[in-house]
Formats: sequence, C-alpha cells, structure tokens
Amino acid sequence: MIETRLLQYFLAVAEEQSITKAAEYLHISQPTLSKQMMDLEEALGRQLLVRGRKKITLTEEGTFLRGRAQEIISLMDKTESAFRENEQSISGDVYIGCGEHRSTFTIMQIIRSIQEEYPDIRFHFFSSNADAIIERLDKGLLDMGFLLEPEITPRYDYKKLPLREAWGILMRKDSPLANVETISFAMLADLPLIMPSQTSNRGRMKAYFTEANVNPHVVSTYNLIYNAGLMVEAGIGYALCIDELINTAGSHPLTFRPLSPELYSDVYLFTKKYQVFSKAAKLFLSRLEANIGSL
Repeated sequence: MIETRLLQYFLAVAEEQSITKAAEYLHISQPTLSKQMMDLEEALGRQLLVRGRKKITLTEEGTFLRGRAQEIISLMDKTESAFRENEQSISGDVYIGCGEHRSTFTIMQIIRSIQEEYPDIRFHFFSSNADAIIERLDKGLLDMGFLLEPEITPRYDYKKLPLREAWGILMRKDSPLANVETISFAMLADLPLIMPSQTSNRGRMKAYFTEANVNPHVVSTYNLIYNAGLMVEAGIGYALCIDELINTAGSHPLTFRPLSPELYSDVYLFTKKYQVFSKAAKLFLSRLEANIGSL
C-alpha cells in the first residue's frame, strides 16, 4: 500500500520539477527524497520521473499518478475537515459541482446568507460539464452537483429544482441569422456548429436535429462557454448554448438568439445514495430545501 506521505512527496517533485527544490519545500534532505521517489517507482513497477540535467519531467505513468494522487489528497483533506468540525458550531468545507448556467446565482444567494451566520464554513466550487461533475461525485470529491438535464442513474439521489435554462445560438452580430428573432433547427443545416460536449446534451440535441431532418455540421465541441464564445468571435462557427452566460450587450461582437420552438433544460440537484454529509453540507441542503418554494 502506498503511503499518503509518498504521494505528497511525489506531487511536490512534479510541481517543482526538481528533487532539490521539492526537498527544500518539504523540509527534508535531497538524498532522502530521491530515495523515496525511487522506492515509489519500485513499488509501482513503473518509471514515473525522467531525471534530466536541468529539470525533472513526468513519464506517461507519472502524469497518470499525479492526477490520481491529487484526487486522493483532496479526498483525504475533505475527510479530515469533516472530522475537525466543531461540536458547538458549524464550520468546515462544502464541495459543490456546477455547470455553467444562470441558475447558479440563486445558489450563490443561499451561500451568502449562510456565510453571514456561519463565517467558518468554506464553499469550494468545481465548474465543468455534467460528465466531469458525475466523475468527481463518484470519487467522493464533491458533496453534490447541480446539473442540467443529467442522465438519471440509480446510484444517485436527485431532485428537480424549479429552475430552468433556455437554449439558443450564440453568433457574431454580423451573421445573417442575427437579423431574425428566433432560430429553428432547420435553419442550422450546413452551418458550422460548436456543440456542448456533455453526453446527455449530445443525445438530446441529436434527437431534435433528427426530427428537423438536419444532419448537423459539427466543427468543434466545448465543455465551458468562455472558449466557445472565443471560437464564435473568431468566426469558427455558431455555438449551441444556454442563454445569459455571455453578456452580449453594447459593443460586444456576439449576440444570442433563442431556439424555436423553445427549448429548455431543467436544473437537478444530484447526490450519491447513502452519502453521509458534514454538518456544513447538511446546513446548505436544508437551506436549499427551505428556499426551493421561493426560487
């Protein structure tokens, strides 16, 4: 079994790209750290480090281990934080995964009200698409996730929230389609499209294109909207996305047009079945539940 300490040492070497600098950071001797890394490689039966004259780089196996080590250390920190909670007051960390959607602002308002009463609670956000959030939920790195139209699986508890987001097309203001008020799927035929990479969205959008008898010309995919907006601005294509994520007012070169017929995605709260929550996470969920009627 690999000790957590060795993983921390390995991450320090990977970050510093130097045994000497990592040893200084860890406050141990250079020979000791060097031997620890050789012992780690021997235990795994794989070379992890390429020891160059000027710096250390990771092998493919080393890169894989770095990702896993970061997840393990993060999970350990999360577990220790839960055990350190004060019995008399609520403190600690809450780990939340969110996609990019305007509904997140409602969640932020709840967080603000909690922090006004419990300043020792810290919230950590992981922003990505549903696939990446589900993966981190599986590994125990997140307490919960807020997802748009996710695939429902039996290993999760989920709640549909009274929140939804409108889909449409993000385009340049000099595009011919910018002159119409709404966009049908048929109007997208033969246009270069930038599509969301989320698995559930791909299947859903494919069904709408099929119904409109359109074979979409996909030139790129995205998981977060910022880079999709840059691609649209560069003239690469038209991005299928949800509304209000990019401010297109004023002199901004992009504009958004909703789809017709209207297409919406509901927001769901996802948690692992039988998950034991910290006091801080329980407080957040109870406040969310209390505010659902007024969302």
